[in-house]
Formats: sequence, structure tokens, C-alpha cells
Amino acid sequence: MAVDSRTQAQATQLSADRPTLADIVEQLVRFEGPPEQFLVNLLAVQCHVSSAQAGAILRGTPEGKIEALSIYPPMAPESTAPVWLAQAVESCPQVITTGRTVIKSLRQPDELYGQPSQHHLIMVPIRGGTNVRGSSAFFVEANDPAVLAAIRDRLELTSSWLSLYEMRLTLARRQADLRRLRVTMETLVAVNEQERFAATAMTLCNEVASRWQADRVGLGLLKGRYVKLKALSHTEKFSRKQKLVQNIEGAMEECVDQNVEIIHPAPEGATYVSRAHDELCKQFGPAALVSMPMRRAGQPMAVLILQRPVDRPFSLEELEALRLACDLCTPRVAVLHEHDRWVGAKMVSGTKKLAGFAVGSKHTWAKLVAIGVIAVGLFVTLAKGTHRAEAPFALEAVERQRVSAPYDAFLSELSSNAKGDVIGPGDFVSKGTVLARLKTNELQAKLIRAKAEQQGYLTEAEQAKDKGETSKQQIAEAQARRVGAEIELLNQQIADAEIVAPISGLVLSGDWKNAKGARLKLGDLMFEVAPVDSLYADLSLPEDQVADVREGQEGELATQADPGDRIKFVVERVNPVAEVVEQKNVFKVRVRLLDHRPWMKVGMEGVAKVSLGKDRYINLWTRRLVNWLRMQLWL
Repeated sequence: MAVDSRTQAQATQLSADRPTLADIVEQLVRFEGPPEQFLVNLLAVQCHVSSAQAGAILRGTPEGKIEALSIYPPMAPESTAPVWLAQAVESCPQVITTGRTVIKSLRQPDELYGQPSQHHLIMVPIRGGTNVRGSSAFFVEANDPAVLAAIRDRLELTSSWLSLYEMRLTLARRQADLRRLRVTMETLVAVNEQERFAATAMTLCNEVASRWQADRVGLGLLKGRYVKLKALSHTEKFSRKQKLVQNIEGAMEECVDQNVEIIHPAPEGATYVSRAHDELCKQFGPAALVSMPMRRAGQPMAVLILQRPVDRPFSLEELEALRLACDLCTPRVAVLHEHDRWVGAKMVSGTKKLAGFAVGSKHTWAKLVAIGVIAVGLFVTLAKGTHRAEAPFALEAVERQRVSAPYDAFLSELSSNAKGDVIGPGDFVSKGTVLARLKTNELQAKLIRAKAEQQGYLTEAEQAKDKGETSKQQIAEAQARRVGAEIELLNQQIADAEIVAPISGLVLSGDWKNAKGARLKLGDLMFEVAPVDSLYADLSLPEDQVADVREGQEGELATQADPGDRIKFVVERVNPVAEVVEQKNVFKVRVRLLDHRPWMKVGMEGVAKVSLGKDRYINLWTRRLVNWLRMQLWL
């Protein structure tokens, strides 16, 4: 009896450890391996579900032939195909044409004639969209029509798992394409945000190094017959004399000369030359390299080289995304390289072409220099320009409104501006805007107690009135009026808990960003607001220019915040007493602004120029030198 119980327990444990059919199906549905392995697993599960002896998946080729994609159980190499598989290949075209499941009996040599067949072949069509692409064939040992019908239903139901797997593969490919496109577009956006070539080149290298997880990324431009390294990821400065830089440029030139992508280590069948890449890895450690030419009009104009550890070579998906990123970023890099050169270099290039066209190809530079000297001499001698006194300035406010704490309290809440930040210096606020709120918990509690106390006095007065006790009634009513005055004061203090802007203007002071819950006392300065139209500029005029500046003269100023926006002004007052600023004598000149901008803020700095009249350019350009010589030679 004990032995039977132990045997039954072991059998129960084995059945519990063995995976159920639901577990097998769940694993098959979630399978993410290669298609070849999935087909084998699918046949194994279908044979298990239908109790089939063997199975195969067949597909029709464009030439009209039938090929077996997978067979279960696997056959030994160079073995003869079984009879059921041969008949399945013969019947497959019929299943593909009709699109219906076919059940065929298979007679064995030892079966008696006239007896029901014990073996059958079930052919289930495999659909792809609206067409039938192939068929799955199963060798079944059964002769009961009901059993065969049940097996057919199971096989038809499980055949849909292949479509689900194909849908998952398609979705995975689309997701991979979207990931490549997203990485490429994010790189392009980062590159397009830059306006200068140097920043664009550095951004491209850093973005590629970050998104492709490369240890080093370099960008080189083709100049003549050679490639010059222009940017190196996470490296602000480098010298072309460094051995590393020379080897990188050699690898880039190798890529440009062949105008092909060079991958190191080279894959099997590669026909390009990669000696320079081999030398780079030999000198600075083994690494996985890829050099990507950046083409314009089909010709390479730059090279992007990536390096990372040799145990992480670049995959095909990464190379496709990198190739797309190079194609999209090349126009931006080329345009900025051409138009972001020093203005002198651009002028020299354009002027040389114009001069060669105008005066001929011989002695172009000599003729151009002579013409230029004559033109400059005539210009500076005869032409006149505006004489201006230049000085730095700072914006100041004439009127300021102080916002103080109305009573002792704790800071409860701070208002936010349009950007979601706490209102502080530099923000524009309208009149009545709530800047902050004070805690009113104690005041609310006092108000509730006061109202309760007032109600008690009123009740006491009513009772005294009913009893005819006039003196007690008057005393209670006086107490109620006293408490009522306290209630009015508390209500006023609660109303004053909202700190509002008294005028519309800029907040000059009051940075409470990290002071929530701070203790405030009566009269403490919380904010300072100044109207925008009350701003004026305070110029620091150098000592050698103050003699030419007079009240009423006009001029223009430009702030560092927006140098392109020129604001006109009129000189109001010149301070007669000099001040020492940075060990130099300057005179403060107050000017009234004729224009105002909404972005102007107190404390902004820039450069102002006061118009002093017209004079020849030669006098304007040599004025300081002449004055210095007069002081030195006492002329």
C-alpha cells in the first residue's frame, strides 16, 4: 500500500514538472527566433496536438516546383524521402490551386485489399493574404472519419500560428526601420540647430558618438588632394602633428580615394583596400572601424570615421542608419563650410574671380592690388562718415515700486510665469497679478474663534435683554463690537495674504524660488517692480570723448541680448565729475530712450554710439593716433 502511494506521488510530480499543452503553445506564440527554427517548432507542436506521426511544410516556387521548407522529425542527410512526403509533394499543387484541405488515404504494402486504410495524409493550405502560398502535410495513423475530421480541425486552427509569426516579424522589421529613422532624424535636428560650421561639425561627431555608442568619431573635409580633420568627438582642441590625428586622416584619405565605405575588420569578400585602417588599429589598439564617405553631387567631400571596441562590430542595421544620417547631414555641413568662412577668405575668393574676369588672367593680383590701393586712397580722402562717440551702457529704471510683507507670516505659495518658473527678477507682470501668497492657517483659526466668541456675546446680550438686565446687555454688545473689529482686521489680513503687483512692469528683485515657507516680518521687501517705459541708459563715456558730447545730441544703442535691434536715444545730462572704472576715468552720461522694447530689462548692457557730426574717414580713423601724438609731442 505504501509503495502504491509513493508511486502515485512520483507520477503526480512528473506530470506537474512536464510542460502542459498550453505552455507549449504559449512558447510557440511568443517565439522570436529565426524562421527555420520556428517552422520546426510549429511542426512539432502540430504533430503533438494532432497525434500525427510526421509533418512537413511545402512551398511552391515561381518555376512551378515544390520545395520542402521544414520536415519533422528531421531526416538524416542524404536519406530517401518517405512515401508520405513524396505523395504530399505530388498533391501540393492541387491544394494550392483549390485552397482547401485534402485528406488522402495511404495504403501500406502489407494492408489487405478492400480493408479501410490505417494511414492518411492531411494537407492544409497555407495562406498569405488572399493567396495560397503552400501547404503543410501531416502523416496520420487513423481510420475513423470522426477522428480524422477532429485532427483536420486542429491542424487548420494551428496553421494560423505561422501567420501570427510572420506578422510579428513584419512588425519587428518596421520597428527597426522606425528606430533607425528616429536616430537619424534626431541627429539631423541637432545638426540643423547649429549656425556655425565648427559647432555643426562638433555636434555631428558628438551626436554620432552618443547614438552609435562609439568611443571616437572624427569628421574630415577634403581639401585639394588631402583630408583634414576638422572635429573629433568630445575633444575641443587637437594638433595635426599628433600621430593619432595623422593616422585618422590617412584612413579618411583611403576612404575618399576609393569612394567606398570601409569597414574594419573587413567582412568576407571585401574588395577594398584598408591598409591605413589596419595601421590605425595597430598603432592605437584593436578596434572596430567604419569610414563613411559624405558625398555631394556623387563626389566625396568629407569623411565620417567611427571607432569602438573590437568586440562590438557595427551591425548592418547600424550601418544603414549611419549611411542615412550622413546623406541627410552632408548638405548642411557643406553649406556651412562654404558660407561660414572668415569674411576675408570669402571676399578674397569672390574678388579674385571677379578680378580675373574683369582684368584678365595675367598678373591678376598685381592689378587688383594697384586698383585697390587707389580706390581706398580716394575713399578715405574724399568720402565722409558719421563721427560717433562709443561707450558701454547699462539700463536703469527711474521709478520703482516696492512690495513689502503686510504683517508677520510665513511664505506659503509662489506664482509662476508663462514658462512655468517661479516669478522672479526679469519677468514682466501686469497690475494686480498675484506674485505670492502668505500662510493664513493661524488667521483662519483666529477668525473662527473670533466669530464663535462674537456669537457667544450676541447670545449673552439677547438673554440679558430678555431678563431686562440692561447693564449686562450693554456690556455683551460692547464685547461683540470689539470682537467684530477683530474679525474685520482678520478678514483684511487674510485678504492681504495675496501679494499682488501694484503696477505693470518688470520685476527687478525678489528671488524667492528656494524660499518657500520662509519667515517674513512686517515691512520685509518681497518684490520690486519698475514700469518698462521708465527705463533709461547710463553711458560710461571715455575721458577722451567727453569733450565732444553735448545735451540734445542723438544716437543709437544696441544691447547684447539683441545686437541687431538699434534703439534711438537723446542725451539728457552729462555728469561733470569723472568716475574711476577699471582704472580708467569715465564720465556718466544719462540718455533718454526714444523707443522701448518689451524684452528690455533693467541691468542689460551693450554699446551706445552718440552721433557727433560728419567728417572725412581719414580724420575719423586717425583721430586717436593724432591726439596721442599731440600729447606726446606737445603740438
